[in-house]
Amino acid sequence: MSETVRIDKWLWAARFFKTRQLAKKAIEGGKVRYNGSRVKTSRNVEVGALIELPQGWDNVTVEVVALSAQRRGAPEARGLYAETAESLDRREREAHQRKLANQVMQPPIKRPDKRQRRDIHRFQRQHTDD
Repeated sequence: MSETVRIDKWLWAARFFKTRQLAKKAIEGGKVRYNGSRVKTSRNVEVGALIELPQGWDNVTVEVVALSAQRRGAPEARGLYAETAESLDRREREAHQRKLANQVMQPPIKRPDKRQRRDIHRFQRQHTDD
């Protein structure tokens, strides 16, 4: 008989979420997809299944390689899954686009002086009155 692990426990053991409660909230909120469809927290994970989940700014797609209900060290947790090549390419592409977007936005050289602040406040009042 093979080991059965609930998806919330597996996500916690694989260190995608800090607590099982956070994993449960993400699953119930529809942010986690199991083989392309929404899933309930009680769903048992199978080896070879594809799981899509948010990680920071990105959505990651991983394939389940091994099962574990125990949370261990990060190197062991990385052995539970393998990120798909498409997911890795998409994450790199989106990171590059974010980096380019951040380069375009330059911070102001100095703080606004009194006259500029008055202009800013006047502008904001005009747009909130509409």
